[in-house]
Amino acid sequence: MDSRARKTRASSTGIARGFAAAEPARLPFTGLLYFICYLDRVNVGFAALTMRQDLGLSQAALGLGMGTAFFIGYFILEVPSNVILHKIGARLWIARIMITWGLISGATAFVSGEWSFYTVRFLLGLAEAGFFPGMILFFTYWFPPVHRGRIIAGFMTAIPISIALGAPVSTSIMELHGFLGLAGWKWLFLIEATPAVLLGIGCLLFLTDRPEKAAWLAADEKAWLAAELRKEQREIEAERTYSVWQAMYNPRVIALAVIYFGIAAASVGLVMFLAQIVKELGLSNFWTGYASSIPYVVGTIGMIVAGFVTDRMGQRRWNCFALCLLAAAGLALAGLTHGTWWSIAALSIATIGFYGMKPSFWPMPSLFLTGTAAAAGIAWINALGNLAGTITPWVVGTIKDATGSFGGGLYALAGFAVLSAIVTVIGVPSTRRRAPRLTAAAEAAAE
Repeated sequence: MDSRARKTRASSTGIARGFAAAEPARLPFTGLLYFICYLDRVNVGFAALTMRQDLGLSQAALGLGMGTAFFIGYFILEVPSNVILHKIGARLWIARIMITWGLISGATAFVSGEWSFYTVRFLLGLAEAGFFPGMILFFTYWFPPVHRGRIIAGFMTAIPISIALGAPVSTSIMELHGFLGLAGWKWLFLIEATPAVLLGIGCLLFLTDRPEKAAWLAADEKAWLAAELRKEQREIEAERTYSVWQAMYNPRVIALAVIYFGIAAASVGLVMFLAQIVKELGLSNFWTGYASSIPYVVGTIGMIVAGFVTDRMGQRRWNCFALCLLAAAGLALAGLTHGTWWSIAALSIATIGFYGMKPSFWPMPSLFLTGTAAAAGIAWINALGNLAGTITPWVVGTIKDATGSFGGGLYALAGFAVLSAIVTVIGVPSTRRRAPRLTAAAEAAAE
């Protein structure tokens, strides 16, 4: 073996070792954070099984509080929060987000009517703003682009897992109804808010902002990670650099926001009413939680598989398109089979689409944005996309009030998923990954 081959092989070994050292430390903890985050966001859907009657809320009012009030607050602070995270680091800012949202989520136990419900949900949106795009940005500080599809898939399995596990856990907690004179739904908010506060404190002890600050990485591992990430930044900025404001009105960013709007509309609209849709099969509150978990167990598996497929193919755009269509087909089938056990199978198809598209979708902004522009652009896509949450819970609730059935709402959600598929084709250029090149250090060593 000549000296060039030995050097190249040594470089490859260092790359593998460095990545292996980084991945285990980052992913499980951040996934746990997102698990608790999403559980605290959607547990209101399970609380609604009894809370709605206790507070005298209509389905439309419930949807307005669950979705509209929350996502207005979320939208207001999403971009500022992510820019602050980029400036001061994920460790401090993610800790702040978690502690404040945990306290506010627990305060939901004390709402007494429509307006107090709207207010707490609005404040919860303000508190949580910046968490998800902040974590996506955080991964760009740690993982080279060739790995991001499956890293994001691993992180985002927290969403379906939080619903799959959270459904039976939440409905089981509600069996505490009457303990110490509190309703079951009040215990639900109080108990599930506690981990967010504790894990927020844990962020201060565990999270590391960037590889350069990681005491648990060897010097050569730090050097490799830094070189890989600098190479990516140079390649992107060689084509064009964007300011924060340019990133926010960039046509590609707007197209990505519309895609995410459509899929978030479908996903949020379903999850907020899933427990009530499943309960119409004639199940008790307890067994409704277990049945509701089935589509999300399937969705978790689908997301993991999709993450590996999109990284291996290097083709983000067409994978995203196909999975958006799959989500639409599943929702349409759920509308056709509503009220039967076949609807659970159809909703499982839909969740594969909802969650399987995300590992293809979220690496796309970092293909053309870096630095503060990436922080603002990722947050802006997420903020605009999540505005869907202000609409579809109200839409589904209103259709249910008018027709007495969730079937029409499921068809409406399918239409939003179709919108995402169409915009993916016409608004996003080809995203096939270019063949990886050696880092500057490796190139120099090979010469």
